[in-house]
Amino acid sequence: MESRALLKYARITPRKARRVIDLIRGKKAGDALLSLRFMPYRGSRYIEKILKSAMSNAEQKNTNIDSESLVISRAYIDQGPIMKRVEQRAMGRANVIKKKSCHITLILTEK
Repeated sequence: MESRALLKYARITPRKARRVIDLIRGKKAGDALLSLRFMPYRGSRYIEKILKSAMSNAEQKNTNIDSESLVISRAYIDQGPIMKRVEQRAMGRANVIKKKSCHITLILTEK
């Protein structure tokens, strides 16, 4: 059985979110949840929330399943839209600030 959770338009750069997702890919859901709680990265808060959602989706599909023993089989980050903002500079010039976002997908399976 497979359950998944998806977060779209997360306001974090994909590069920073991939740093966290690479650490938990292939782990059991309970172990990953524990390690995410103590990570110093901001992206771990987003991914912890998605992991809890995927675990609850698995319990919703099958009530007699232990959601802590599920394994993170696939986890990936896709690039989302980029918001462009203008910052004024000296002598009438301007810089473009790119605020990136991403889409985070977690898929849990039984072992």
